[in-house]
Amino acid sequence: MLTPQPLAPGEGPHWDRLAAWLREQLPAAEIDGVWVFRTLRRDQRDYGTAVLSRVDGERRRIYTASFVATVKGKQRGGFEPVLEEIGSGPLAALHELFALVPVRSDDEEPPVPVELARWFPPEPADAVATLAAATEVPPADG
Repeated sequence: MLTPQPLAPGEGPHWDRLAAWLREQLPAAEIDGVWVFRTLRRDQRDYGTAVLSRVDGERRRIYTASFVATVKGKQRGGFEPVLEEIGSGPLAALHELFALVPVRSDDEEPPVPVELARWFPPEPADAVATLAAATEVPPADG
């Protein structure tokens, strides 16, 4: 009998829904980091929180994105995403801005990074442009 593999941080149907929703809320090309806290289950709901870093021109903006997913009961399947900007500063201030992230409890594990391409995959047009640029042949001198 195969034992199911545990999901990596930021993986699973609720995280996938949050990531899809975030791709509609923020310019994916500007996101340069995603970290997630462990999902918490209370009563009939799962609670998830992610931290996102966005490079907006010469500024770094830090967001928390969270969800409440109803997993049992009459409201099963309910999903409520929330996005909140919690700080901004110079590009180099990532660690200082990260310190602004609210702590959920005294014994909370720190958030863990998520592979950026998993939540914000390159757009097909971006992928084609990147591939074209990588395979571009320089013009011959003539």
